[in-house]
Amino acid sequence: MHMISPAVDPDFSILLSVSDAKRLLHRLNTLETKKPPESLSAISEMQLNALSEQWQKIIHAENINTVDENEKTTTDWLISLFNTLFAHQHVILVRGAGEPEYFPAKDNQPARIEFAHGFFQSALHELSHFFIAGERRRQLSDFGYWYAPDGRTEAQQQAFERVEIKPQALECLFTLACRRPFQVSQDNLFATFDTSTSTFAQDVYQQAKAYIAEPHVIPRDAKILLQALLTLCTID
Repeated sequence: MHMISPAVDPDFSILLSVSDAKRLLHRLNTLETKKPPESLSAISEMQLNALSEQWQKIIHAENINTVDENEKTTTDWLISLFNTLFAHQHVILVRGAGEPEYFPAKDNQPARIEFAHGFFQSALHELSHFFIAGERRRQLSDFGYWYAPDGRTEAQQQAFERVEIKPQALECLFTLACRRPFQVSQDNLFATFDTSTSTFAQDVYQQAKAYIAEPHVIPRDAKILLQALLTLCTID
């Protein structure tokens, strides 16, 4: 069996073609046969149509507007989608001015998922961490994780990559569902050790592939967002 060299990043773009996306959406719809209240079916047809129309306008304006304008409209749309889908969970997605941070619900205020600098990709990344986090971690600031900044040691980097595989695999699926390119983030530009043997990109690729093959193992809330993105952004 041919193995990809750790130094060569896998081609994430081949993971989810339009036909693959249709098959995945069909399987997600099949999984939803019991129609739980916390599902895409809880959104009214009017809301879905409005979100779909907004996305089409965003796509058509991409070659007209500036990069900053496109970034703002896509993140506004994602905020609207998430806050509609998960209103019942007392949590909101918020555009942050600085670094990303998660604030649990407190004093009758909803939990806040703040993503970095208004970036669409950061929003998808932070949502992925929210979906991976269990009920207990969602009650803790930043889900109870301690973040080591850029310049990590080799041991710290290995720990970082282990924790990041599943969230970045979800982020990959969300990104591809929006018909956008995905790249892993190892987030350690100033490493002082040899990073060429890292298998992180391949690990994320294989995890994303596993989620596509077995969508029933995708976390419940992640399935809801993925189903919405496939419905609104990918499927004609």
